[in-house]
Amino acid sequence: MVQIDAFRGIRFDLGHVGSLGDVVAPPYDVIDDGLRDQLYERHAANVIRLILNRSEPGDESSDTRYSRAALFFRQWLRQGVLLTEADPAIYVYHQVFEYEGQQFTRRGFMSRMQLEPLGEGTVFPHEETHAAAKLDRLTLYTACRAQLSPIFGIYPDPDNSAQGLLEPIVADVIPLEAVDHLGVTHRIWPVTDVKRISELSAAMAGRPLYIADGHHRYETACNYQQQLIDQQQDLPAHHPAHGILMMSVSMDDPGMIVLPTHRLLRGMPAISSSQLTAAIGDCFDLQVAGQQPDLAQAVWENIELEDEQGTIGLYCPLDSTWMMARINQAGQQKMAEIAPAQGDAWRSLGVSILHKLIIETLLGEAELPKPDYVHQVGEVVDGLASGDEEGMAYPLAALVMPATLDHIREISQQGERMPSKSTYFYPKLLSGLVIHRLE
Repeated sequence: MVQIDAFRGIRFDLGHVGSLGDVVAPPYDVIDDGLRDQLYERHAANVIRLILNRSEPGDESSDTRYSRAALFFRQWLRQGVLLTEADPAIYVYHQVFEYEGQQFTRRGFMSRMQLEPLGEGTVFPHEETHAAAKLDRLTLYTACRAQLSPIFGIYPDPDNSAQGLLEPIVADVIPLEAVDHLGVTHRIWPVTDVKRISELSAAMAGRPLYIADGHHRYETACNYQQQLIDQQQDLPAHHPAHGILMMSVSMDDPGMIVLPTHRLLRGMPAISSSQLTAAIGDCFDLQVAGQQPDLAQAVWENIELEDEQGTIGLYCPLDSTWMMARINQAGQQKMAEIAPAQGDAWRSLGVSILHKLIIETLLGEAELPKPDYVHQVGEVVDGLASGDEEGMAYPLAALVMPATLDHIREISQQGERMPSKSTYFYPKLLSGLVIHRLE
């Protein structure tokens, strides 16, 4: 059962730091070196120094940056740069953003949620995780003894009744506000009303929750909890390590946007449209959609119009040709043969079809390096023009539909996990708005 609680969050004291926007940051896993350096320069107390501390000349080892992050955290607490909430609270969190010329507001709330093993109760994952990323986050958790960024969870609520308990409380209250580097406005309100928090907890108790973003950090929190249990033998029931900082958003909220994640492939021979046709033509109905990279937008508009997971746009650089590939009955049968352990919903995903059927099976490229992932069609065009970070041309590009919220629900409840980067929830949650201490 999902159990949410109020907690005494740690927040930046604006009297010390000035603008909240100067000290927050996106999640660590979407920050490249250039953005990290910009955030370092923005403010001496930017949370980047905690979530993604950079290595410095003279560091004794690669782990020094974790201990340096912990040192900053303790100093900021001692100096009052960070303050602890006077009363237990949950935090209403709105994100105001534009997408395709329209303004949206995504509404949710941050709370402490009791940890439970993924897939064994009512909290479900939908993507695979990687050991190296979890070790990185566990080292940081252990050094700082705090959760510095919220997990993003979504839950079914057709009437948005749970969030509706909170909105009247904050309607006339001035929020804490930050604008991120993409122009998204983030607003939070601490809510300490005990009766309303109790009502919210009751409203959430019967609902499943699906991890939208933060799988590595959720599993790390479970690993950290187990680490403390192993060390202390009897971890008190009220210990904060039994909980996690969770942002909960209704799947039916009008601001829920799932963007595609297109692929710029690397590590394989460049391919022509005739070679592609020979390789995958039995499993797909193929159509030449035009030539030159900048036709990508028109190809994507056709894919969106069809709204079929099995329709994929593929760019063949050897003859500068865009192909529309639509899976046919033979392709569906082939997917069933090569992925017998997966359910129909998993096998029908565009990203599953692309990676499992096209790349791994029909093209025979099972050991490719990680693609470059982009979310805007313009980024695909730019990437095809400029090449990868080393200037190497991409041998193949793919435009693919995102998984839907219904896919997440169905596949997660079947105990399966989607291929990496099946979804991209926009906008990202900020780190540094609220911190959950683990001691």
